[in-house]
Amino acid sequence: MATDAVFAALADPTRRRMIETLATRGTATATGLAAELPITRQAVAKHLTALKRARLVRAARSGRETRYSLDAAPLAGVSEWVGVVGAEWDARLERLRRTLNP
Repeated sequence: MATDAVFAALADPTRRRMIETLATRGTATATGLAAELPITRQAVAKHLTALKRARLVRAARSGRETRYSLDAAPLAGVSEWVGVVGAEWDARLERLRRTLNP
């Protein structure tokens, strides 16, 4: 399931920070991302691979550089899932409230 891959990718705080950076900046190279994080460029490359597997980032080659950008489309499925689960819990809590305060 695509949503599972997105949740797996988002489970890591470094990858979440990379997504935030790409959302703010638009594009960045692996070297540029590594300059802002307390990890090596090689570690950034591994995180980018995980984000690409989840289809959260796109890579575009420009000369000798690869620029990465956010693809937020997979987040829509996650948002939808969270909305459904949240609505179910809202309904359960409302039923509990009515039971406790008739």
